[in-house]
Amino acid sequence: MRRRRVLLLGLGGIAALGVLPLIGAQRAMAADSPETFVYVSNAGTKDIYVLGMNRDTGELTMVEKAPVPGAEKTSLVSLPMALAPNKRFLYAQLRSEPYPASTFSIDHTNGKLTHLDATPLVDQMAYINVDKTGKHLLGASYAGAKVAVYPIDARYLVEDKATQIIDTKPKAHCVSIDASNKHAYVPVLGADYVMQFKFDASTGMLKPNDPPTVATKAGAGPRHFIIHPNGKWGYLITETTATIGTYLIDEDKGTLTEVAFVDTGDYNQKDSAFASDIHITPNGNFLYGAVRTTSMLHGYKIDPEKGTLTGIGKWPTEKTPRGFNIDPRGKFLLAVGMDSASLTVHAIDQNSGELKSVKQYPMGKQPNWVEIVDRIHD
Repeated sequence: MRRRRVLLLGLGGIAALGVLPLIGAQRAMAADSPETFVYVSNAGTKDIYVLGMNRDTGELTMVEKAPVPGAEKTSLVSLPMALAPNKRFLYAQLRSEPYPASTFSIDHTNGKLTHLDATPLVDQMAYINVDKTGKHLLGASYAGAKVAVYPIDARYLVEDKATQIIDTKPKAHCVSIDASNKHAYVPVLGADYVMQFKFDASTGMLKPNDPPTVATKAGAGPRHFIIHPNGKWGYLITETTATIGTYLIDEDKGTLTEVAFVDTGDYNQKDSAFASDIHITPNGNFLYGAVRTTSMLHGYKIDPEKGTLTGIGKWPTEKTPRGFNIDPRGKFLLAVGMDSASLTVHAIDQNSGELKSVKQYPMGKQPNWVEIVDRIHD
C-alpha cells in the first residue's frame, strides 16, 4: 500500500509535495539562504539533521530534523546515505527490518528534505551508493554478506525488485564506482580482499573482473575504498590494522594493482583499531582517514606523480568517528562521533593539509554519515 499510494500521486501529487519545482521550474531564493547544505544521519534517533553551512567560516545553522520512516527499531549502528549524481535526491537506509531505503528530494532553496518513498531492501546495508547515471542503487551488506543492485525509476524512487543479488564472503563493507561508471569495487572485511566488478550501466548488472579479487594482508580487514579525482589511483582503509593502501587503477580494465601501504600507528597488534572512513580533498592533494578506537583523524599528502601517501599529521576529533566528509571546495572537514553525539568542523590548511578545529555542534544519537551539497541555482 505504501508504494502504491506514492506512485498514484502522479505529477499532481508530486507537485504538491514540492518536487516538481526541483526538476527545472524556477523558484525564488532568499538572499540570505546558505549556499551549501550538510546532511547528517543519526542511527539512534532515525533522523537526518539538515544544516546550512557558511562556505567562508564553516559555521553551521540548523535547518530541520527530518525523520527517516519505515522501521520500528533504531538503525543499529549506522544509517548509510547516498546522493543522486544530480544532487537533487538523497537516499538513506534504516538497518532494521524491513530494511527500508528512503528517497528524499532536496529543496535547493533551503536544503529541506521531502520524503517521497521507502522501499524494503533484501538486507541491511553497511554502505549504499548510486551509479553515475542515477538509475541504479548499489549496496553492500556487512551482516548479510551480499552485494545488491536495485533499479531507480524515472521518479528517482528505488524499485521493489532487485536487479541482482550477489553472495559474498562475510562482511562486505562498501561499494565504490569509478568515474567511467564501468567498474565497481567492494571491500570484504571478513575475506581480506577487494572484489572487482565490471558494471553495465544499461542493465545494472555486475560481472566479476579478471581477477575477481585483490587480496590484502591477512587480518587487515578492508573496509572503505575511494577513488582519486584523477581516476588513476584508489585508496583502501583497513578496519582492523588501521592502514591505508594506494592502488594503481588500470584505465581500460579497471583492475587494481597494489602500490604501497602506510600505517596510521593506531593498531595495537591485538584488538581491532576500528578504522572507519576515508576521503580525499576535491583537488586531489590530501587524504584523510579516521580511527574509532583512538578518535583520531590522520592526514596525508598525495604524491601527484605516484599517488603514494606521506603523513602530515594526526588530530583528535569526535569520540568514535564512524563517518566524515569534506566540503566541495576542500576548505572544511566535518566529522561526527557516534559516542559523542556531535559534529566538529575542522578547517583544512590549503598549503599543508593540517586540520584545525573550528567549532563543535550537537547532533542526534549515534551520528555516523555526512553528505554535503551545494545549492543549485535553477
